[in-house]
Amino acid sequence: MARTNSSSSAPTQRMLRVGEQVRAAITQVLQRDEIRDPLIEKTVIAISEVRMSNDLRIATAYVTPLGQQDHDALVAALNRNARAIRKHITPALRQMKFMPEVRFRDDTSFDNYQKIDELLRSPEVARDLNRTDDDNGDDNGDDNHPSDKGTSN
Repeated sequence: MARTNSSSSAPTQRMLRVGEQVRAAITQVLQRDEIRDPLIEKTVIAISEVRMSNDLRIATAYVTPLGQQDHDALVAALNRNARAIRKHITPALRQMKFMPEVRFRDDTSFDNYQKIDELLRSPEVARDLNRTDDDNGDDNGDDNHPSDKGTSN
């Protein structure tokens, strides 16, 4: 019986391993300035993750331009140059049966982390956390606490 992966299933170890290899290859190409595009050349680009399709033929790279506000322009430039990037990563991935098509997407996870961090640092949350700490404090009225070993009654 053939094993099938549904689209909602978690990535396999192979998908994760290949995704990391593709991420490393793209990072090297971008660091060596092998892509001749003014926007790509002048921007430091962080690739947080590459997700592979089930058949390993499509690689979706999640990118964040560091120090640049217009993420959409950079993502568009990377997608315009996706064929050239694919050509340059081929030597690093020659063990693969098929060279994946590379697609670039804006990584918004950093924005989400920042929003969560701001919420956690807000005065309202800090007040609620302090109230919870006070409610769960050591003053529970229990005189027979396990840490009271060795004391005389």
